[in-house]
Amino acid sequence: MKDLFDLTGKVALVTGGTHGIGLAIGLLLARAGAKVCVNDLDDDKLQSCRDIYKQSGLDVFTLKFNVTAEVDVDRGITLIEKKAGPVDILVNNAGIIKRIPIIDMKIADYKQVIDVDLVAPLIVSKRVVPNMIEKRNGKIINMCSMMSVYGRNTVSAYASAKGGLKLLTQSMTCEWAKYNIQINGIGPGYIATSQTAPIRENGHPFNDLVMTRTPAGRWGEPEDVANAALFLASKASNFVNGHILYVDGGILANFGYVKGENDL
Repeated sequence: MKDLFDLTGKVALVTGGTHGIGLAIGLLLARAGAKVCVNDLDDDKLQSCRDIYKQSGLDVFTLKFNVTAEVDVDRGITLIEKKAGPVDILVNNAGIIKRIPIIDMKIADYKQVIDVDLVAPLIVSKRVVPNMIEKRNGKIINMCSMMSVYGRNTVSAYASAKGGLKLLTQSMTCEWAKYNIQINGIGPGYIATSQTAPIRENGHPFNDLVMTRTPAGRWGEPEDVANAALFLASKASNFVNGHILYVDGGILANFGYVKGENDL
């Protein structure tokens, strides 16, 4: 069983992996033996990431590059190849969200979200996949969302990107699975991170919504998503391809909550 999830000797790149879900994924992949590389554009976040890995007794290679710029991606991954080796496991985790009603959203804002959340995973994947094809081995994990399935108010750009990323994941599978490359996605539910802390307080309307809509009755933890990533990065998922694994406590299975409804 240990061998099934052993990533010793594998090089993993987690884009935007300096905090939250990306940080949890990188730490777990490192504990499984992978050489983890993390990129970001913020020096302070990169330093904080290095500190956390060090405190955990783990190594990490951090670097700055912009996932939306092909030249910058090529420069960054070339450096990874020189320092750590060709990327065996890619986690396209970098992402942004802009909560703006459609009528008020500037087209520039819409395009920025699409660039980061949808175009960037394509750019980075295209850069690492030739080595995977040559080795006939590789794992690509795209960070999708529950918004890959349905929309919500004020997140039109994000939902458009994540819906597109789901289909991009499946299209990558159609073209690359024959090379023994597994391409899958993870769709996190509502996860307890520093970004969601203000809306997780008891009595907050959104916290009440999450707690009543989620059959598991709790917010997810970053480690819940990391566990799914380890599965998709390991030998255990060698015949899993084009799949979106929703780590959501069952929220997508739940039609909804009606006030006064009996639990039958």
